[in-house]
Amino acid sequence: MVSMAKKTKGKKSGAATAAVALLTETNTPFQMREYEHVEGVTSFGEEAAKKLGASEEQVFKTLLIVHEKDFAVAIVPVSGKLNIKAAAAALGWKSASMCDPKVAERRTGYVVGGISPLGQKTPSPTLLDESAQLFDTIMVSGGKRGLDVELAPDDLLKLTNGKYADIRA
Repeated sequence: MVSMAKKTKGKKSGAATAAVALLTETNTPFQMREYEHVEGVTSFGEEAAKKLGASEEQVFKTLLIVHEKDFAVAIVPVSGKLNIKAAAAALGWKSASMCDPKVAERRTGYVVGGISPLGQKTPSPTLLDESAQLFDTIMVSGGKRGLDVELAPDDLLKLTNGKYADIRA
């Protein structure tokens, strides 16, 4: 896969988003996958899969979870739900809950429906559902509604210092 993004030195110098800037700066192979987001649609991952002509198993959604004052990123296929107990256990936490959307936006620097696991303002421990290993590439949000990036799951984990875990419900 060949990078389709211009070489930039970060979001300020013209990259579409911080996620795209990170992929470009690290020379990570990826492909930008854009689509027309329809205002009012809140099933963001399902919309992305449908408009990109991709399987809901190969398109992943980025969720933030919290335990006390600790935050983490959980990435699961659009076709599934997060097993929050399994995610907490994988992080060594006793429990977890979904992060408030406004807090998620402040922590990541992205809007809900466009939260990318890449280039977050405040990086957090990251879990990627192990089903991602079934694909050569997966799609995750590229940092705004209407933009996904396609990359190898191992590259995603490398860039986020993440790990695979069985976190799908």
